[in-house]
Amino acid sequence: MKKSFSIGLSTFALAALLSGCAGTGGTATSPTTTAGSPAAPTSTSAPATSAPAAATADLKIAESTAGPIVVDGEGMSVYYYTKDVKDSGTSACTGGCLEAWPPVLAASDTPTVDGVTATVGTIATPDGKKQLTVNGMPVYYYAEDKAAGDITGQGVGGVWYLVAPSGEMITAAAGY
Repeated sequence: MKKSFSIGLSTFALAALLSGCAGTGGTATSPTTTAGSPAAPTSTSAPATSAPAAATADLKIAESTAGPIVVDGEGMSVYYYTKDVKDSGTSACTGGCLEAWPPVLAASDTPTVDGVTATVGTIATPDGKKQLTVNGMPVYYYAEDKAAGDITGQGVGGVWYLVAPSGEMITAAAGY
């Protein structure tokens, strides 16, 4: 009797585990969902329909405490490095600098923008990728920015600054 009880529990646990795996991938149904909650599937499908539209542009504009800024298609802030030389076709951020300030890469040879009025182009990175440029200056992410809207790189070291939609460097401290 003890053996059949343990086999029954094992079978039940395996079935629960497998049904949990089948539920992954964005479905809203789960064994703990109560009847009468049909709104759950509707709310999970809404972000899926809006996500592709947000990701279509390589660069777009967003509001921040520093005013309107340039962000990537996911809303992550982009920065200028004052040691870069405009229209040089190269980045002055190399080696360890790139760990803290990764380049913003283009999705294609022809970058797309939404609301950015500056001239957007690309330069080749040392590993052959295409780094985005704004008005001839390479742009970067700050590794400490963890979520869309973060602007913690603003003014770091007196050489890293946010990019305005016009391509100007925003040198004022954010939120002041």
